[in-house]
Amino acid sequence: MKIFTPPPILGLKLLQPDIYNDERGYFFESYNYETFKNLGIQDVFVQDNQSCSKENVIRGLHFQLPPFAQAKLVRVIKGAVLDVAVDIRKKSSTYGQYFSVMLSEENQLQFYLPEGFAHGFAALRDDTVFSYKCSNIYHKDMERSLLFNDEDLNINWNIENPIITPKDLQAIHFKNFISPF
Repeated sequence: MKIFTPPPILGLKLLQPDIYNDERGYFFESYNYETFKNLGIQDVFVQDNQSCSKENVIRGLHFQLPPFAQAKLVRVIKGAVLDVAVDIRKKSSTYGQYFSVMLSEENQLQFYLPEGFAHGFAALRDDTVFSYKCSNIYHKDMERSLLFNDEDLNINWNIENPIITPKDLQAIHFKNFISPF
């Protein structure tokens, strides 16, 4: 496992696993606490989640409030996504900025987001399977969302007719957001 080109926002990490291919297919270690600790990721992940999305589905931009904030380690098992992290750490020099990256079954990249980031993704293919490890248990009452198409964030999702849940359409505008981070 190695850190791929570091994202321009401090704290985010893009990781490339060591993939072993042979006549049977491939193998890689997707998570090992000691390996990740040596890369500067010391979170203890306590919950794994997986979703399957149709093409053009946008999920997010989600986060949990402290003390239930979550660091996440995300990857695509099947398909492809545009994965987005928005810095919501008010003391950060990149507050309100986002970083996006394509994660796919072909590139096998993993994306680490520490606490203090809103997270979302757009499924770029049908039946995209997205997996993420979380450093804290989900608490419905502590979940919040930023509006995916907020003009102040100006995220280019590259999707003309996104499929969005009513809950995500009700998310807060960034200009009205008061960060607890």
